[in-house]
Amino acid sequence: MAAYALAWRRGLISVCTKRSTLSAASPGVKFYCMSSIISAKQKINGVDLFYQQTGRGQHAVLLLPGALGSGQTDFGPQLKSLNKEHFTVVSWDPRGYGHSRPPQRDFPLDFFDRDAKDAVDLMLALKFKRFSLLGWSDGGITALIAAARNPSLINKLVVWGSNAYVTEEDLKIYNAIRDVSTWSERMRKPMEDMYGARDFAKIWEAWVDGISQFAQRPDGSICRELLPLISCPTLIVHGGKDPMVPGFHPQYLLQRIRGSRLHLMPEGKHNLHLRFAAEFNQLVEEFLGD
Repeated sequence: MAAYALAWRRGLISVCTKRSTLSAASPGVKFYCMSSIISAKQKINGVDLFYQQTGRGQHAVLLLPGALGSGQTDFGPQLKSLNKEHFTVVSWDPRGYGHSRPPQRDFPLDFFDRDAKDAVDLMLALKFKRFSLLGWSDGGITALIAAARNPSLINKLVVWGSNAYVTEEDLKIYNAIRDVSTWSERMRKPMEDMYGARDFAKIWEAWVDGISQFAQRPDGSICRELLPLISCPTLIVHGGKDPMVPGFHPQYLLQRIRGSRLHLMPEGKHNLHLRFAAEFNQLVEEFLGD
């Protein structure tokens, strides 16, 4: 869904003067740095994928952004504040998003599956043998698919603002926000800064068409059939005031993912991990640390 967040801008252009220890694991990668965050590009499945990495903990965690999102726009408080002693945190820009351009983003019917494969292959290329997934919105859908198809690789899973199918009610929500000129400047600015006003509007319309096509599938399925295959401990988080994802979606995930648990944040909206970052981060750290 929309990355409805104020931009957490980070300078990504200062080239590291010292060879990172990561380069030994990822030969040929272009590296950048800012304070304790390493930024780089890694070629995966024919595409140069941009990622950021911070922390030195034994528990590796991948952050998966929402539609058109990136680590820069979607996960500033997590990259900054998740415990760097306990976790190694990686964020990524999916192909065609953020700094993982080119290529131009497209939305074939399997675009979530493609993102899931890219995400897992990126972590394997970075030499992480097992890792947890934190997925927001579209990134949560990607994480559900990745966890279902790679049970031996995924340690734990956290998803929020995500759905496994598309209903007529969802279509009304998507079409109501198709025209980005109706968005507030605060909502548009991070994406216009990233893509430019014209390209942002174009890619967003393509996303609306891309997510809407699932409504034509049996039961509107994006990944319904995969949910019973998820075997890792799973935390579903949902904001009580989320305008993008009706409350029946997290309930469905809870019913279909074996052993999962649901945490409700009554005042949370779609971007609850940004609006209530401290509470969210503590919740995640406790779940990952169990």
